[in-house]
Amino acid sequence: MSHSETFGNKIKELRESKGITQIQLADRMKVSRSTIANWEVGNRLPDLSMLARLAKALETEPYVLIDELSQPQEQANCIVAEDSPVMLNGFVRMLQEELPGARVRGFADAKSAMEFAHSNPVAIAFLDIELGGQDGLSLANALTEINPRVNIIFLTGHAEYKGSALDMHCSGYIMKPLTPQKIHNEIDHLRYPVRGLSL
Repeated sequence: MSHSETFGNKIKELRESKGITQIQLADRMKVSRSTIANWEVGNRLPDLSMLARLAKALETEPYVLIDELSQPQEQANCIVAEDSPVMLNGFVRMLQEELPGARVRGFADAKSAMEFAHSNPVAIAFLDIELGGQDGLSLANALTEINPRVNIIFLTGHAEYKGSALDMHCSGYIMKPLTPQKIHNEIDHLRYPVRGLSL
């Protein structure tokens, strides 16, 4: 479970213990119900200016929420699937340098990536679309079945697949070569935010 999901569960637990609905909490804070819903499912985190208001609306002390936010979290798992050993090693090294808040693992085939994803929650997957004759789009769909909140970023030299990638609501589509700037651009626009990876 991600940090934002853990924090969201805490908000929901406090709200329900007070017998407050999402709509009532939203009214107390002068925000939309969808804002409360996004906090509770972990899609968003409230900023610091909201914490005091949130604590007051939930009839608790700010430190209760701040302590929850400050709990140490495991590093997010980031995987790279690329069938060229030279490119895979280079991608892994670059991502390790640019994403110090993530644990980066590289895989040369879809099967190995899937085996890892079955036992480790993957936050971000950089996938080549053509993996030595295998289908990166199918791998993306399989990873999404395991974890619907995984951020899929295609890393490829094939522009013709962009439409299919966008149809499956991927987080990003990077045309090779991979560069630090391209990594930063995609991390800044992740479909599902990952705590500790703000650049």
